[in-house]
Amino acid sequence: MSKTKGMNRRSFIKQSTFGLIGGGLMSQTGVSRTQQEAEADSPKIKEYRTLGRTGFKISDLGTGDFDDVGPFRGLLDAGVNYIDTSETYGQHGRKIGEAIKGRDRSSLFISSKLMADTSIRRIRTTGINKEGFIKRSLRVMEALQIDYLDCLMISSPETVEMLKTQGFHEATEQLKKEGKIRFVGVSHHGSQWWMKKPKEPMEKILLAAAEDGRFDVMLLAYNFLKEDMSERVLEVCGQKNIGTTLMKTNPIRSYNYMKQWLERSRYSKGKELSDEEKENVARMEKKVENAQEFIQRYHLKSDKEIRDAAIRFVLSNPNVHTVCVTVLNYEEMRDYLNLSGSRLTPEDTALLSAYKKECGSLYCRHACGLCEPECPHRVPVNTIMRYDHYFVSQGREKHAMEKYAALKSRKADRCQNCRGYCESACPYGVPVQSLLAAAHHTLSLG
Repeated sequence: MSKTKGMNRRSFIKQSTFGLIGGGLMSQTGVSRTQQEAEADSPKIKEYRTLGRTGFKISDLGTGDFDDVGPFRGLLDAGVNYIDTSETYGQHGRKIGEAIKGRDRSSLFISSKLMADTSIRRIRTTGINKEGFIKRSLRVMEALQIDYLDCLMISSPETVEMLKTQGFHEATEQLKKEGKIRFVGVSHHGSQWWMKKPKEPMEKILLAAAEDGRFDVMLLAYNFLKEDMSERVLEVCGQKNIGTTLMKTNPIRSYNYMKQWLERSRYSKGKELSDEEKENVARMEKKVENAQEFIQRYHLKSDKEIRDAAIRFVLSNPNVHTVCVTVLNYEEMRDYLNLSGSRLTPEDTALLSAYKKECGSLYCRHACGLCEPECPHRVPVNTIMRYDHYFVSQGREKHAMEKYAALKSRKADRCQNCRGYCESACPYGVPVQSLLAAAHHTLSLG
């Protein structure tokens, strides 16, 4: 048996990653730097921005969930002072608590998020009344080993009505009086558990939050392929002096697994493809071919070239205050820190514009949600593609697969032979059906 055949699927993807598209870009250097080497010449944060009406000076690069506490400490040592947390991050809070011990607490801005969706069992048992939110907030602070949160956010409200959850606002009012929290915020990156009926889009909810007046900070998805909805929200936040923090800023992904899915779809099923499957494969092959031509035309050596330009794009927006980055190792830590204080260059603009035109249709827009109402099977497109992003773009394979395995709603196995209602509804030309089918293959534990 050859080495390739002897590998499991995850090992194959990790060891044969081609970066942006199979045979094109390498996303790993293949050279491992030691912790001491990385820290010795590590760059520092070069710019701090005022987080809206909070008045707090935060680093233009922030951080949140992580796997290795070492690079996280390295970011703090370099001057990163915005830390994003959540009650849903498991043991992540305790790891942060240990990492910030001995540091000046007043120099850090720590934000956490609580969900208000009663369909989630652990929340249903605690409650979304005032007492339930207070209990959950104190539990987060206990895990972090801190006396107060700088900001407490309501996480991913799926409707404007959920944004107004009475228990949350009663709890934050009391916690403010007690000095347990300083500011209130809202986060959103699309629907969480769309199962029964269409929910409201991120733009509508966050614009309502801006008008509400009780929210001081927002955490939202924004990148150079997702401009329209997010830029309108950011503009309003700028007008109302609301602090803005970003996630999902890098839409660049590794596409080797797409080629693997194409090969599997064509040759490994042991049967003749249906007409729908043939159409799916043909559409995806054309888009992959276009992306390969783009890589060769611009002589790109690494996906880092476009990723860095993508970060400089969001840092150049005057209404953006910090960008939350996921750092997996010391090499990435250094790479991201080098971007602090940078701005978009004319070369970046040309590269991103060309990428958007030729490869942009391979990115399923975070928090868009426009296609979900058209799915007769009620597949949670936004949620599944977010897990796919964790696996492919962030390199958090285990986390992504665990999230997908725990998904209680319909999974994307139904998408292989579907007529593609989602694709017909997509205004960006994204091959949603094929991406979902490939995501199921990638994220499934089987």
